[in-house]
Amino acid sequence: MQETRSNYRESLKQLERQTLEALDMVVQALDRALEAVSYQDVELAGMVVADDDRIDGRYLEVHQGILSLLALQTPVATDLRIVAALLHVIRHAERMGDQCVNIAKLLPLSGYEAPKDKDLLDAIERMGQLARAQVSQSKQAFAERNPQLAYDLLRQDAEINQLNIDIFNRALAIGDDIETREWAMHMILVARCLERIGDNAVDIGEQTAFVVTGLFREFADASHPA
Repeated sequence: MQETRSNYRESLKQLERQTLEALDMVVQALDRALEAVSYQDVELAGMVVADDDRIDGRYLEVHQGILSLLALQTPVATDLRIVAALLHVIRHAERMGDQCVNIAKLLPLSGYEAPKDKDLLDAIERMGQLARAQVSQSKQAFAERNPQLAYDLLRQDAEINQLNIDIFNRALAIGDDIETREWAMHMILVARCLERIGDNAVDIGEQTAFVVTGLFREFADASHPA
């Protein structure tokens, strides 16, 4: 009985490691997607799309692993919260990977030699840095069971949200050149993807707080702003 329980706890730890490694995959995909945007690198964008199978595969692996674990054991108390949280975290990782793919797929639409606007690109780059930091911090917060780090994700998310608005306004005022406007519209979509990555990182922070406290609540919503 003791050996069975020990194997169960080790399996749960392994599932958590696999889940958090998926966030490392997201960071790598995001780095590539942002580089592809900055340099109009269509080949690199294609690598982001192709490599998303790794994140999808990890999602299925963890999901199936959790189902198998539940079939063998009945987790209680903290373990049950971890199992529930891991299902959410791996799903958020998969969604963030999809957003990186969405960014990459915008590159062929904007052309090989698309016009650029420095202010808009600088804002996209800053958004990307913040989103990357959020993903990494959400992983650290969950791994360390650190609710303070989790709550701090809201501070970073507020800047991402403001940049998203700034990029939208800049794109509207960018000028009358049709090609430049078309490129700017694509950058609005890139910004939206980055904003969603930030939101998913905050959601992982909420799962961290849930594991630690046993209570789930959204850090911020329409009725309770941050």
